[in-house]
Amino acid sequence: MKQEEAETTTRAPATLWDRTRQLASQEILETALRLFTEQGYDETTIAQIAREAGVSQRTLFRYFGSKEDLLGGDQDRFGRVLAGAIGEQPAETGVWDALHAGIAAVLSLHDDSEQALQRFRLLHNTASLRAGWLEKRLRLQEELLPLVEARMDTAAGAADARARAVIATAFACLDAASMTWVANDGQSNIMDLYDECLAAVRS
Repeated sequence: MKQEEAETTTRAPATLWDRTRQLASQEILETALRLFTEQGYDETTIAQIAREAGVSQRTLFRYFGSKEDLLGGDQDRFGRVLAGAIGEQPAETGVWDALHAGIAAVLSLHDDSEQALQRFRLLHNTASLRAGWLEKRLRLQEELLPLVEARMDTAAGAADARARAVIATAFACLDAASMTWVANDGQSNIMDLYDECLAAVRS
């Protein structure tokens, strides 16, 4: 039996309550993305999103902890997935390949390519979102430091500087890839673009 089939058979079936919550969450998310795209992120209020989605603001905040989360991206979750995927790689996996696996795992959280394109477009074109993402990313880079250092065969003092440079480069390549992907209206594969950017830097 294939692994995914085994997981399906052992996973408890979703209850009606689970499916109802998922549908409500998806409707709120789609409403938020539509309004953000039509009139701008900063110009759209939580009250307006809740009203158009047909829920109360209190209900909305039960599904999404903040306005930023309405972009469909919980940055804390992204951090956990990224660190988890890197940590799960075999010990002999090189640092660049481990980071590649982590970034691929994070991008796979976007299960709808059109919504992912909307999110990235808003992120790159909204100054307040961009600033918030950069702040969270710097914190995330610090959290990844021990995982990356452990895969680098260097003296303790040098490892810190090199690990920081490697992590920063990986995120810069992800930025370049996602910006190119947005500019091309999502016509290419974002991981292929990431690989191209990384190859250009490493060469």
